[in-house]
Amino acid sequence: MTNDRQTAIADFKRIMTWIGVIAVFMVAGALTYLKLFSTLDAVTVIATTFGVFFSVVLGCGLFAAAFFSDKSRLDEAVTNATKSERRQARQRAPRPTSHR
Repeated sequence: MTNDRQTAIADFKRIMTWIGVIAVFMVAGALTYLKLFSTLDAVTVIATTFGVFFSVVLGCGLFAAAFFSDKSRLDEAVTNATKSERRQARQRAPRPTSHR
């Protein structure tokens, strides 16, 4: 289990590095587009840089975190706990009777 977690952490760091690189390229693309079709001032550059960069990192980072959670098997403990709770609830619940 520890090995799975260490592998998942290494994969997560690698994926987040790539997401950061891609976010930088997305910012460059957005600024290039704005330069070609509009005028750029300091406010536009700052707003576009922060907006595009953090949108890409947040969106992709949340997906990466979901995959990390699955690969590191952190979800198994929660899944197993809820399975036993559901099983106990079904055993305690009264069985429906058929009315004829």
